[in-house]
Amino acid sequence: MAVPKRKMSRSNTRHRRAQWRASTPQLTPCPCPRKEMVVPHRACPHCGLYRGRQVVEQP
Repeated sequence: MAVPKRKMSRSNTRHRRAQWRASTPQLTPCPCPRKEMVVPHRACPHCGLYRGRQVVEQP
Protein backbone atom coordinates (compact mmCIF):
# COMPACT_ATOMS: atom_id res chain seq x y z
CA MET A 1 0.00 0.00 0.00
CA ALA A 2 1.37 3.42 -0.96
CA VAL A 3 2.17 5.73 1.92
CA PRO A 4 3.34 9.34 1.50
CA LYS A 5 6.97 9.79 2.44
CA ARG A 6 6.51 13.41 3.57
CA LYS A 7 3.69 15.60 4.84
CA MET A 8 1.98 17.56 2.07
CA SER A 9 2.30 21.33 2.61
CA ARG A 10 -0.76 23.54 3.12
CA SER A 11 -0.05 25.29 -0.15
CA ASN A 12 -0.02 22.04 -2.13
CA THR A 13 -3.10 20.73 -0.34
CA ARG A 14 -5.08 23.90 -1.05
CA HIS A 15 -3.86 23.99 -4.64
CA ARG A 16 -5.14 20.44 -5.16
CA ARG A 17 -8.48 21.14 -3.45
CA ALA A 18 -9.05 24.20 -5.63
CA GLN A 19 -9.99 21.77 -8.45
CA TRP A 20 -12.90 20.31 -6.43
CA ARG A 21 -15.34 23.06 -7.37
CA ALA A 22 -18.82 22.00 -8.41
CA SER A 23 -19.91 22.64 -11.97
CA THR A 24 -23.34 23.88 -12.99
CA PRO A 25 -25.54 21.24 -14.63
CA GLN A 26 -25.93 21.44 -18.41
CA LEU A 27 -29.52 22.23 -19.38
CA THR A 28 -31.40 21.65 -22.64
CA PRO A 29 -34.87 22.86 -23.68
CA CYS A 30 -37.71 20.35 -23.29
CA PRO A 31 -39.48 19.47 -26.58
CA CYS A 32 -42.88 20.36 -25.05
CA PRO A 33 -44.50 23.70 -26.02
CA ARG A 34 -43.42 25.33 -22.73
CA LYS A 35 -39.69 24.86 -23.60
CA GLU A 36 -38.69 24.44 -19.94
CA MET A 37 -34.96 23.86 -19.34
CA VAL A 38 -34.24 20.32 -18.11
CA VAL A 39 -31.18 18.19 -17.33
CA PRO A 40 -30.38 15.85 -20.29
CA HIS A 41 -31.32 12.15 -20.01
CA ARG A 42 -34.01 12.89 -17.40
CA ALA A 43 -37.77 13.14 -17.69
CA CYS A 44 -39.07 16.71 -17.71
CA PRO A 45 -40.44 17.46 -14.21
CA HIS A 46 -42.96 19.94 -15.71
CA CYS A 47 -44.63 17.86 -18.42
CA GLY A 48 -43.34 14.29 -17.82
CA LEU A 49 -41.93 13.79 -21.33
CA TYR A 50 -38.77 11.80 -22.05
CA ARG A 51 -37.54 11.30 -25.62
CA GLY A 52 -40.90 12.40 -27.01
CA ARG A 53 -43.19 10.13 -24.97
CA GLN A 54 -45.09 10.50 -21.71
CA VAL A 55 -43.29 8.58 -18.93
CA VAL A 56 -44.46 10.40 -15.79
CA GLU A 57 -48.12 10.95 -14.96
CA GLN A 58 -48.84 14.63 -14.33
CA PRO A 59 -51.66 15.58 -11.90
